[in-house]
Amino acid sequence: MSERADACAGWLREQSQPMSSALRELVEQTSFTDDREGVSIAQRLFAQMATELGAAEHVGSPSSRYAHTLVLHGNIPASEGGVVLVGHMDTVFPRDVFAGYREEGERARGPGVLDMKGGLIVCLWALRAALREQILARLPWTLVVVADEEVGSPESTEVLQACASGARAALVFESGRAHDRVVTARKGTGSLTVEAFGVAAHAGNAHAQGKNALWALARFIDRAQSLTDYDSGITINTGKLSGGTSKNTVPDYARAELDLRYVHPEQLPRLRAALAQCAQDNSVEGTRVVLTDGPGRAPLVPTEGSRALLARYAQCQRLAGLGDGENPLVGGGSDASTTSAMGVPSLDALGVRGEGFHTLNEYAELRTLGPKAEALARFLAEFSDEMVTP
Repeated sequence: MSERADACAGWLREQSQPMSSALRELVEQTSFTDDREGVSIAQRLFAQMATELGAAEHVGSPSSRYAHTLVLHGNIPASEGGVVLVGHMDTVFPRDVFAGYREEGERARGPGVLDMKGGLIVCLWALRAALREQILARLPWTLVVVADEEVGSPESTEVLQACASGARAALVFESGRAHDRVVTARKGTGSLTVEAFGVAAHAGNAHAQGKNALWALARFIDRAQSLTDYDSGITINTGKLSGGTSKNTVPDYARAELDLRYVHPEQLPRLRAALAQCAQDNSVEGTRVVLTDGPGRAPLVPTEGSRALLARYAQCQRLAGLGDGENPLVGGGSDASTTSAMGVPSLDALGVRGEGFHTLNEYAELRTLGPKAEALARFLAEFSDEMVTP
């Protein structure tokens, strides 16, 4: 490792208080995915924190539903054979459900403190350390902060793909795992909206004339859920259901939202075909069931490139006093799946360590902020040393 990497490490070891203060400021600005204004404010706040790093670009989304993607880059973008760093600003709880920030000893609590504003602070301080030691001057790098990751990145995926195209490595700073294990494998994700259409009628006077859409949907759900196969890693979850107007009216419409998970890319087309057959086999006369695919992500599959990248990054983690190793398969998706599907070696869960993401008990271990940033700074220093000076 270079002297510049050691210098980065020395500086970062003195940054505990500034890092936790910045994390507090970022978490106190709530940024639930559907709160476009809140996410936008948080994106601008983070861009202000990163002013000294170089250009910041707020890339517009194709609709008014989600906030812009924030793209930070230096003199040379990651697309020129460099490193793309990936994070997200959106969180899963509305302001009136979970808000605020508090510290309890070495733990910080608040929405997004772990998933994944802590990871964004890790990225920012590592880049600041690298800037101080002139590591960024010849390093192609880009930091992409998306605003819709928690709902599958429907509008930011194209931006990330454009930034990652041509990169040699993608590092994603989702929630850090126990013993600092790095995620190299995630299930693929999919979503499905199911609508059932029937005929309304009075439940007492004209029950026989009614065609119950809720009944048709319930039968579909029963068949769909039976496609879950834990041995092969396939799961179907009906997470939301609605329909009907009153108990004494035969419902003419019902709607459900399903979550799909799978391990291998070739499983998805077979799963979609099986679900289509479930809809076609509708046995409630006079009704029809319609399926509409929603956002999804391909599986994150370990490759020779990602394993080589893991070996390099693990060494940087050890030098920073962290653990290493490969995490078992993860059921949740992330933007690492997008970069990996492009053929870019990708690592995930490099952010601050903690527990409870997607719960009201979410917390981050503050003492890991510095070491996690040090591991990244060391990697960037090593990567930069490999680059040919322009």
